Amino acid sequence: MNDLETLYRQVIMDHYKNPRNKGLLSSSGYKTIHIKNPTCGDDITIQSLVEDGIVKDVRHDGTGCSICCSSASVMSETLIGKTKEDAEKISEAYINMLTNKEYDENVDLEEAIVYQGVRKFPARVKCASIAWKAFQGTLESE
Repeated sequence: MNDLETLYRQVIMDHYKNPRNKGLLSSSGYKTIHIKNPTCGDDITIQSLVEDGIVKDVRHDGTGCSICCSSASVMSETLIGKTKEDAEKISEAYINMLTNKEYDENVDLEEAIVYQGVRKFPARVKCASIAWKAFQGTLESE
């Protein structure tokens, strides 16, 4: 394993063991989407709060593998504070990266870039993308 892969693994495990923005809120204004992947057991709920075109908060809760749970944490840190449009661009670029589709490499994925190796393991792509797809669903429900 090279140094970059080791660093990526460390970021993933840090977010898995110490998740950021974990726990759902009962505050009004949050849009909530729940997705479960019955084939692997990943079960995630995402909440987002968008005010005046800015992603003010992203919360997550659920169970699953280290890739699923850590990507929800990374996603929340990456998207909070972004405009809705930028959050949409980032999440689209992230999912396209995972699925080996063409994506704008100029979009700053921040720490989410650590999941680029997941595309080599098709069975794990859903693990890394489930929270992001739920987030996209919260934006669509606005």
